[in-house]
Amino acid sequence: MTYGFITGAVLRGLAFRVLFFLSLALLPIGLIAIVQTQQITQQTQTNAELSLLAVTEQATFAETEILQQAFGASETLGPVVKLMRNDPVACSRFLRAYKDASITYSLVGFIDSTGMMTCSSSDAPFDFSEDPEFIAMAENPQRRATSTGSGSVSRRPVTVVSTPIFSEREFIGAVFISIPFTAFDDLSKPQLPRSPVAIITFNERGEVLTSDHALDINEAEVPPNIALSLFTGDNRTVFLAENKNGLQRAYAIQPIVRDAAYAMTVWPADTPFLDTALSSRASALLPIVMWAASLVVAFWALNRLAIRHIRKLGRQMRRFALNRKLPEETLGYGVPTELVDMESAFIAMGESLLRDEATLEDSLREKNILLKEVHHRVKNNLQLISSIMNMQIRQAKTEDARFVLRRLQDRILSLATVHKNLYQNDDLQRVDASVLLHEVVSQLLSVGLAPGSNVEVFQEYAEVNLDADDAAPLTLLVSEALTNALKYLPKDRKAKKQLTIRLISSAPDKAELEIINTVGGAPEEEGTGLGSKLILAFARQLNGQTEVCENGDLYRLSIAFPVPQQSKQVLDY
Repeated sequence: MTYGFITGAVLRGLAFRVLFFLSLALLPIGLIAIVQTQQITQQTQTNAELSLLAVTEQATFAETEILQQAFGASETLGPVVKLMRNDPVACSRFLRAYKDASITYSLVGFIDSTGMMTCSSSDAPFDFSEDPEFIAMAENPQRRATSTGSGSVSRRPVTVVSTPIFSEREFIGAVFISIPFTAFDDLSKPQLPRSPVAIITFNERGEVLTSDHALDINEAEVPPNIALSLFTGDNRTVFLAENKNGLQRAYAIQPIVRDAAYAMTVWPADTPFLDTALSSRASALLPIVMWAASLVVAFWALNRLAIRHIRKLGRQMRRFALNRKLPEETLGYGVPTELVDMESAFIAMGESLLRDEATLEDSLREKNILLKEVHHRVKNNLQLISSIMNMQIRQAKTEDARFVLRRLQDRILSLATVHKNLYQNDDLQRVDASVLLHEVVSQLLSVGLAPGSNVEVFQEYAEVNLDADDAAPLTLLVSEALTNALKYLPKDRKAKKQLTIRLISSAPDKAELEIINTVGGAPEEEGTGLGSKLILAFARQLNGQTEVCENGDLYRLSIAFPVPQQSKQVLDY
C-alpha cells in the first residue's frame, strides 16, 4: 500500500511529468540519431571490409602480378603465333627464346584446333585432343586458368593459363603458358600488419589455382557449403563462414583477371580489421547517452529553477496550515519572478487569513460571553421567580395550593440548573447530562426526602453530551419522573424502600434513562395526571420511547432516546 502510494505520488509529480513530455519531445531527435548511428555502423563495417580487401590486395600482390603477366604474355604471343603457326620450327624457336627469357615459365606453346601442339618451347609435339581442358576450350573459347598436380609435358605441378586465338572469328587454337608451383613459392611476401590464415587463387569454376601452403591445408580453410564460383563476378566481396573444421573465418575475395582468376584471403573471425563491435556499441549507445544527458540537464535546470523553490513554497504553506506560522525567510535571490510573485501572494493571503481569524475569534469570544451572560441572567431570573414562589408558598392557605406551587417551583429550578450548566460550560452548545442530572436529582432529593425516610438511593450516570435543546426536556422529564417516584414511595418508615436513577449510554448515538422505585399504597394527595402527561410530552421532545413496567412492589420507568453526535444547525436569518 505504501509502495503504491509513493509510486502514485512520483508519477503525479511535476518532475516526472516534465521529464516524460521532454522525452516525447526528444523522441524525433532520438530516432534521427538512431538512423544516423545505423548508417555510421554500416559505414564502419564497409570501411572495415575495404581495409580487409586492401590488405588482401597487398597479400596477393605477387600471385596477382604473375597471373596477370602470364595472361598478358599469352595475349601478346597470340598474334605472333597466329602468323608463325604454319612454320612449326620457327614458331618453336621463337617460343623457346621467349620462355628462356622469362625464368618464371616452364612451358610456352600453341595448340591448334585439332588438339596438336607442334609449336612450343619444347621440341617434342604433343596431342591434347583428348585433354578435358582443351575440349572445354574448343567448346567455349575464352581465357582460362587451371592447375594440375602433374603437367602433361613437364610432369610436375603447374598452373596453366590459356588464351584462345581466332581467325575471322573462327577458333584456330590457343596459346598456353605453364607456371610451376615453385614460382609462387619463391615469391617474396610483403610485410603486412597481420598475416592471413591462407592465401588462395581460384578460377571462374571455383577450382584452386595456387595457395601459400600445401593444398590440403588450404582446402581445409575453404568453406565447404559455399561454392567459390558464386564469387567470380567483377565485385569484391567479404563474408563470414565456417571452414571445413567448423571454425568461423572471414573471407575476402577480389578479381585478378576478369572472368579467369580470383584471389582470396582467409582471416580469423576476430581479426582486428573486422572488429567493429566496440565502435558499433559506442555508436549504438550514443543516442541513449544523448537522451540521458538531455534529461539530466533538463531535470537539473528544472530543479534548480523551479522544483526546489516550489517544494520550499509548499513546505511554507503546509507549515502555515498546521500552526498558522508565516515564513520568516523568503525564497531568496535568483528565484524566478513568477515564484516570487506566488510567494508574495501567499504571504499576503496568509496575513489576511490571520487578521480575519483574529477578528472571528474576537467575535466568537464576544458571542460566547454574551451567551453566558444571557444564560446567567436567565438562571438568576428563574431563581428570583423561585424565591418569589417560596414567599407565595409560605402565604398559601391550603396544602393543595402549596403542593402545586412547590411542583411548579421544582420545574423552574430544573430549568435554572440547565442554564447554570450552560454558562459554566465552555461549550455553549453541548451539556454533560451526567453532571446536569446529578445536580437536579440531588436538589430534588434534598427537598423531597425527609430525614430518616429510610430510602436507599442509587445513582448511575454515563457521560452523555446532549444538545442544549435536549437538555431542558430531559431535565424536566427527570424532575417529573422523580417527583412521581417520591410521591408513590411507601409511607411506612420501617418498610424497605429503594430509588434508582440511571442514565446508560447504550450506543454512541443512543441513551436510556431508567428510574426504578418501590411502591406501596396510595399517595396522600390524589394526583391530577399532569405529571404523566408531561413525562410523555418531554419524551416526545427527545424523540424517545417510553416503557413502563411494574414487577411486584417495583415500578420501572424507562425512556430510550437518540443522542445526536453533532449539534443542531442553527440558521441565522
